[in-house]
Amino acid sequence: MRIALRVLLAAALILGAAAAQADDPVARGRYLATVGDCVSCHTTRNGSPFAGGRVVATPFGGIPSPNLTPDRATGLGAWSADDFYRAMHEGKGHDDESLYPAFPFTSYTKLTRVDTDAIFAYLKSLPPVRNPRTETTLRFPYRMRSLMAPWRGWFFDEGEYVPDPARSAAWNRGAYLVEGLGHCNECHARRNSFGAPVTDPILAGGIIPVQNWYAPDLSMAANGGLEGWTETDVIELLKTGRSSHGVALGPMAEVVMRSTQYVTDTDLAAMATYLASLPGRAPRPTPEAIPDAADLAARGETVYAKQCAGCHAVDGRGKGAAYPPLDRNPSVLDPTGINTVRAVLSGGFAPATAGNPRPYSMPPFSQRLTDDEVAAVVTYIRQAWSNKAAAVSPNDVRAYRSVPGG
Repeated sequence: MRIALRVLLAAALILGAAAAQADDPVARGRYLATVGDCVSCHTTRNGSPFAGGRVVATPFGGIPSPNLTPDRATGLGAWSADDFYRAMHEGKGHDDESLYPAFPFTSYTKLTRVDTDAIFAYLKSLPPVRNPRTETTLRFPYRMRSLMAPWRGWFFDEGEYVPDPARSAAWNRGAYLVEGLGHCNECHARRNSFGAPVTDPILAGGIIPVQNWYAPDLSMAANGGLEGWTETDVIELLKTGRSSHGVALGPMAEVVMRSTQYVTDTDLAAMATYLASLPGRAPRPTPEAIPDAADLAARGETVYAKQCAGCHAVDGRGKGAAYPPLDRNPSVLDPTGINTVRAVLSGGFAPATAGNPRPYSMPPFSQRLTDDEVAAVVTYIRQAWSNKAAAVSPNDVRAYRSVPGG
């Protein structure tokens, strides 16, 4: 029942978004907040939407998200539109404190004042919820906000998005959404030792800290993480959670469920146009061999035939829309192997969307397969058919089995 209701709401929002936001700042702000997926970080499990309290985990400690409802004592009730724009644009709070970059102001700085005003108007229209802010669990010295001054000097480039006159309107809209409101580089990039996302090259993929999923390189050109994808494939994944190349799993499944399925077709097409323009990548270095990799893959073929081929097919091409292909699947081919290991251990759960209301899910095999068997079958999958990725070892599986959700 809850899935059906969610799907009906999704369809209603998708159909009405473009018309409603044209002349209503609150409706426009609702749509923009959805594109930015604000509700995911600013809502606790079973909590009031946007009331904050969800802990954003970082390698330096946890940061509870703030209350975005218009409660005067604990939320944005005392904030002005200028305050909100400053937070989004400069990363400074109502009391002039430097915000921690777990809040992606490094991306949101690209938003126009018109858009931040619309988002603020929407947030001010919400029912106020009293939810006092809890303290961070950041370790010393990372909790010292004074350290944000040098961090900002090194890693933050303030400024609204400037359209490229040499590019089309669709490309510029896509760049604005992907680089700014969608803040895609916050996940689809590796982080340096100071916790800042690496932007050169942009959207080149990386492990999401603490969550331990690999967000793939988003280039569709040679050696990119989405090499061989079309713009239609990208739109389909963002709209429904699945494509002919695979399904959204892990943190991306939540992004699709709460955000991108509601994005208008025009905006999704613009995002795909922008991603299609990303440059090719340098060939990946030859992975370091692990002992007995060939024997591991051979044993993995036996495990695959027994446990996996019934759904994903002997040739790794999957079965229709129900079971995704493993051959040329970006999650299978990520440089670390962590996504495939985690899917085998914990299962694969695609998001329920208006375009795919009852997705098939993959059961967990953590109780059924040993670490050696998981390493074997993952190695086989990553090296079978046309896949040419590095083997994973039983030690890798043991490490990933111990992470949250593993």
